[in-house]
Amino acid sequence: MDEVFKALADASRRRLLDSLNARNGQSLRELCAGLDMARQSVSKHLAVLEAADLVTTVWRGREKLHYLNAAPINAIADRWINQYHRERARALADLKTALEEDPMSSTEFVYTTYIHTTPQRLWQALTDPAFTRRYWGATIETDWAVGSTMTWDQRGVTVADPAQVVLESEPYRRLSYSWQTITPEFAAKFGFSDEFLATVSSERRSKVTFEIEPAGENVKLTVVHDGFDPGSAMLESISGGWPAVLSSLKTLLETGEALPASPDPQPASDVRSTAGKWGMPGGPGVVPRVSRAPRS
Repeated sequence: MDEVFKALADASRRRLLDSLNARNGQSLRELCAGLDMARQSVSKHLAVLEAADLVTTVWRGREKLHYLNAAPINAIADRWINQYHRERARALADLKTALEEDPMSSTEFVYTTYIHTTPQRLWQALTDPAFTRRYWGATIETDWAVGSTMTWDQRGVTVADPAQVVLESEPYRRLSYSWQTITPEFAAKFGFSDEFLATVSSERRSKVTFEIEPAGENVKLTVVHDGFDPGSAMLESISGGWPAVLSSLKTLLETGEALPASPDPQPASDVRSTAGKWGMPGGPGVVPRVSRAPRS
């Protein structure tokens, strides 16, 4: 917490976060140009933000791109907001909301969190249906070999599509696969509007990548969901869902209990309201409460 508050206390660093919130995934050169700051100053401020986990980086070839990471802001809200009167904490809540919203300005979602577990245990949680069912409410049937197809199942709705495939599979290090197809049956089950279904069906298929790195007694998990076109309705939807899923995953691994289920959304009549109410990737309110995590 100290590192996060220290990082947010500086106006220049807040400007960097504002810049990334407006357009995520910028290089050092782009950040310097957009903020009229010396390269050395920007580099120093970015180092502080990275140390506080407010900024995470992803290499694209030889270029290092910077992304705003909302996880520490979520942690501040979770740990502090209940200790103060809601009105006195409203500014903090607004900051949290600002950092998590506006996915329309980007073409990818990037999120980093630290989990007190092992790479082996985290890999199991990402690939074992017994785990995914508990924090996500969904299962994926596949042998996790590169090129293998994947069958999604959630609340009795099965989605099988030859385009749902494993793209990368390096146990305990990196996992990537193409995102699921939204079928009419799936949309009807979760109350998605016809307009939302038509919109996401016309968009190109995205992919999600999980990068696993040891970090002392913890594991650093970076989720990159990309391949979207600007203004993607699917991007807006998953941007609200992934933080909930990853928070439940972290809680399950660290405490043995997933987060309580969230209520189902009401059917929506337009694309934006449907996406905004999609509480988790693959559907809302799907996390059952359990007594302990399964043994590895």
